[in-house]
Amino acid sequence: MQQISLQASKSQEVSITLNNQACKIKLHQRSTGFYMDLYVNDSPIMQGVICLNCNYMVRYKYLGFSGDLVFVDTKGANDPVWDEIGTRYQLYYLTADEIS
Repeated sequence: MQQISLQASKSQEVSITLNNQACKIKLHQRSTGFYMDLYVNDSPIMQGVICLNCNYMVRYKYLGFSGDLVFVDTKGANDPVWDEIGTRYQLYYLTADEIS
């Protein structure tokens, strides 16, 4: 499991290599929740997926992403909100082996 460093911001973009995959993660706070877009090699894997506590973000192997991403509330069981991203709410990458 690998922690992905994030800042408390309503909107941000992070470029990171995860298991030899060139990833771009975009995060956006909207009135209805905190949302994620994921790109690998500039190709969209998923877009506009709501971030929920301890729920896998990608979920489906056919999308072409090896592993998965998950937000974890380190102080309870709430869904992430922008002002505590990177502190209370941490984003983790899990390899396919760690998910099984």
